[in-house]
Amino acid sequence: MNLNTDHFARCITTLESSLVLLKGADPQSIDYEIFRNAVVKGFELTLETAGKLLRRAIKAYTGRPRDVDMLTFKDLLRHAARHDLLATDAVERWFIYRDNRNSTAHDYGVGFAEETLTLLPGFIADARALEAVLRERLGAADA
Repeated sequence: MNLNTDHFARCITTLESSLVLLKGADPQSIDYEIFRNAVVKGFELTLETAGKLLRRAIKAYTGRPRDVDMLTFKDLLRHAARHDLLATDAVERWFIYRDNRNSTAHDYGVGFAEETLTLLPGFIADARALEAVLRERLGAADA
């Protein structure tokens, strides 16, 4: 299987850059709010992209790809651990990231955004590790 992780890697880099800009902004400024919004949306996009790539990756390990399409996000993470794409402790952290992401549908307040910001350093590290595993195991061979 050839799994292209370029978009995922770009999402991670964009999220990381947005976080740097946020940290450099005055918390009382409109720039801070703009960068915070960008970071939250970047987190959501990166998480969703990870899920799509994991779904495609798990299909490589099963004879029933349609069953993979029916998995919840958390079940998808459990399958990723079974196939050594994620460590068990990483799966637990990804559960937290997903739960936080699900909160965006119900809470757009400052408290939620600030909670998300506390998760980001770990999330970025975990996303980079997942991207590397997917690229090394399932990525296209260099020409």
